[in-house]
Amino acid sequence: MSRTAKGLLVAALVAVVGMAFRVSWNALRDVATATGADATAATLYPFVVDGLMALALVATLVLTGDARRFALRVLAGYTLASLVLNYVHGLVPELHGQSVDWSRLADWAPANWALVLLATSLPVGSIYFGSDLVAKVLHHRPAPVADQDEIQQATANRLGSDLHKSTPEASPEVAALAASESADPLPVIEPVVSAPTLAVAAVESAPRRATGRVPESARTPRPTRTPEQLLDEARSVTADWADAELTAEAIRKVVRTSSANGRTLRDTLKAERAAGDGPDEAAA
Repeated sequence: MSRTAKGLLVAALVAVVGMAFRVSWNALRDVATATGADATAATLYPFVVDGLMALALVATLVLTGDARRFALRVLAGYTLASLVLNYVHGLVPELHGQSVDWSRLADWAPANWALVLLATSLPVGSIYFGSDLVAKVLHHRPAPVADQDEIQQATANRLGSDLHKSTPEASPEVAALAASESADPLPVIEPVVSAPTLAVAAVESAPRRATGRVPESARTPRPTRTPEQLLDEARSVTADWADAELTAEAIRKVVRTSSANGRTLRDTLKAERAAGDGPDEAAA
């Protein structure tokens, strides 16, 4: 989106918010007058409620994490309170006059007490929540976004340092041999290998470290079989196999075991077949 389109979008939003505030201002002023506020206080009362909503909206766009969730709760709470007071203003015709003198907000006493408590507690809440939001915004430090080139350079430097640490020092015999070879008058052209390539090669060729025991939840549910059980299962599945088909890989796939067990089973089965065919051939 272009800068002009963004500007028009923000201007339209400001216009809509301004018109909505004007509509809500009349209702909140009459409610404040009904709860005992004078003319000046009733005029400022809408700025207390709807103004904090605007502040909470700005804080929501700036903050992150728990602070952002707190700003969203404040925005939702004051939006709901403004909605309730506007709804009450529409239900009570006595509040629509130009001069309202201490009228009831509801005919039912408990509802009237709750509405009066809501209307009178919003200014105090604006002081507390508004101060907290402003403090959070002023102390907020956005996380720096690292440049992609800087990340690649830092990775290459770290891998290069690891390669330097992992390269063993040459023995005196090897150093002497290298010195004698360097005395050769013939020039030796060595391939140019970049530091990141060497670092990646060192990381790939480095020995793997032990990671500890495998947790029970990650282990296979298949029970552990003894060598005798593996041999019996291999005998049964390869009974009708030809000698050419009797390979370690084929046995491993059928029995579902490791490559080492597959080779052991292959040798055992071939030895058994050789021992079983021997007497027959001697008799023949």
